[in-house]
Amino acid sequence: MILPTHLDEGDTIGIISPAGPPDPVNLERALSWLRELGFKILLGKHAGESLGYLAGPDEHRLSDLHEMFANDRCKAIICSRGGYGTARFADRIDYQLIRSHPKIFWGYSDITFLHTAIRQNTGLVTFHGPMLASDLGLENVPLLSRQLFSQLFEPATLRYDESVSPLQTLCCGSTEGELVGGNLSLLVSSLGTPFEIDTRNKILLIEDTGEAPYRVDGMLNQLRLSGKLAQAAGFIVGNFRIETSDEQESVSIEEVISSYLLPLDKPALGGFLIGHCQPHFAVPLGTGALLDADRKQLWIQPGVK
Repeated sequence: MILPTHLDEGDTIGIISPAGPPDPVNLERALSWLRELGFKILLGKHAGESLGYLAGPDEHRLSDLHEMFANDRCKAIICSRGGYGTARFADRIDYQLIRSHPKIFWGYSDITFLHTAIRQNTGLVTFHGPMLASDLGLENVPLLSRQLFSQLFEPATLRYDESVSPLQTLCCGSTEGELVGGNLSLLVSSLGTPFEIDTRNKILLIEDTGEAPYRVDGMLNQLRLSGKLAQAAGFIVGNFRIETSDEQESVSIEEVISSYLLPLDKPALGGFLIGHCQPHFAVPLGTGALLDADRKQLWIQPGVK
């Protein structure tokens, strides 16, 4: 495990768009907030490009990722938004470069593929947190979404309990393990590739958005058939913003998830404001965590040094 160095006031933060193109107005609003916090901004050369649903060609998006990790002036890298596209260049990333220049890397949604690929190829702890144009640049951003950014300033143990949001014990018990995971559809898309998610003795975080219950069912079944659910030590269920139709309303997303997790008889806790939601509770991935489903608490070790 490699912990990135914490941020200090005056440090430079690099901004990249490794997936979809960001909304320029929202992006500038978020950048203004970062400047108000005392940080300098280094915008990727291609961060504002657009090629349909991609923020420019694969080579451009990959180039920005490499340049930010190679640039020693840049102390952290924050993704402007998710969308789609990071898996398209995962096999061309210079992981030795990242291992030699570890730094804070922050994002979620489609960035899940990069979290998994980077962690499993370098050992670097990364951060699953709200992004600039798609989250922090919106109007009336909840205070909690911004407050969790402070975990980058100094090592801090995170605690999530019902003072943050109501939690539901899906399966009793407690467990410890490395926190991994993220967006469910991206985790499933890693199966059968060199970047297949490793869940062995890990606490697995899952969240998603815009998927019908039957789609979530299919993705969880694929994780089940591949052994990924059985290998995990426990489960954290984040926010699921689900699309339904009349035929699907008879089966809730809670019932779908429970049907896969309950038979495993491993600690599982739901109701976390992690994922495509506001507020969004940011967490480090790759650090140790303690999940106590009986007391409805999650403790996560610091993600920076």
